[in-house]
Amino acid sequence: MGRSYEEYEIRRRNPDPKNAALVVIDMQVYFRETATPILPAIRRTIESCRAQNIPVVYTRHSHKDPSDYGMQEEWWNSVIHDGTPEAELMPEVDRRATDKLVHKHTYSGFYDTDLEQYLREQGKSEVIITGVVTNLCCETTARDAFNRGFRVFFSTDATATTNEDFHDSTLKNLAYGFAYLVNCQRLEDAFTVKNIV
Repeated sequence: MGRSYEEYEIRRRNPDPKNAALVVIDMQVYFRETATPILPAIRRTIESCRAQNIPVVYTRHSHKDPSDYGMQEEWWNSVIHDGTPEAELMPEVDRRATDKLVHKHTYSGFYDTDLEQYLREQGKSEVIITGVVTNLCCETTARDAFNRGFRVFFSTDATATTNEDFHDSTLKNLAYGFAYLVNCQRLEDAFTVKNIV
């Protein structure tokens, strides 16, 4: 039986390695419980992209002081404090010193960061979204990328959240209006054949 989002997946496209950047969202110690099940898919996606010389960008969500809490503390009754072990990326994601790291303090990887500037400077017009959590930071970053004119590819198996309904609801919404859905196998297949528009 197919997944509930498949009926909305009426658009198909492959990312173009020359124009794409991989964005790995918030694979931090704080989110280890949610992130651990997708580590194999995250690593596989990173390896596939590295093999195509696609730049890998990591985001890290944390707060330096109350001035950047925004609604986060009120909504969640806590924040991830910068400089704590929980704020650090999980070592399993194998971030390299040459990989871009974006520090963010709200759901979107674009809000109040240099992510868009970096992508434009690198000549990238496409983003592949992976990480946690599907329906918050991943979805918000994907929507924001779309609104900024980037072609968005959203991973179905290298994103995760706390609830399957949340995950599928995001995939439905994004497939309907914002992003092309991909998974590890689709990316690998896309990178071994000519990009089909």
